[in-house]
Amino acid sequence: MQQDCIFCKIAANEIPVKAVYEDEDIIAFPDINPAAPVHLLVIPKQHITNILEATPADAAMLGRLMAAIPKIAAIAGLTEDGFRTIINTKDNGGQTVYHLHLHILGGRFMTWPPG
Repeated sequence: MQQDCIFCKIAANEIPVKAVYEDEDIIAFPDINPAAPVHLLVIPKQHITNILEATPADAAMLGRLMAAIPKIAAIAGLTEDGFRTIINTKDNGGQTVYHLHLHILGGRFMTWPPG
């Protein structure tokens, strides 16, 4: 756990969130600044700064993270119409919290390019 990381504090239950999904490795919860009617953040409980910092030792956890997305999307009611999944990386990629996380956006039609 990184001492100053808000997502590490959420993963450790030091900051409460309304989890829509949680297992031993992952927690998903609503974004506090939603960009769509449904905007969830999906984080590994293990701290990885961003996808560039992931190592082969993280492969199993990253696979579980990806495998959880259909479950989380189903819980959020997004599987029929679809959704967008995003990983922002570093400043130019739009990353604002330096703990690897995925965004699940849905509830409206997504345009391209995203911004």
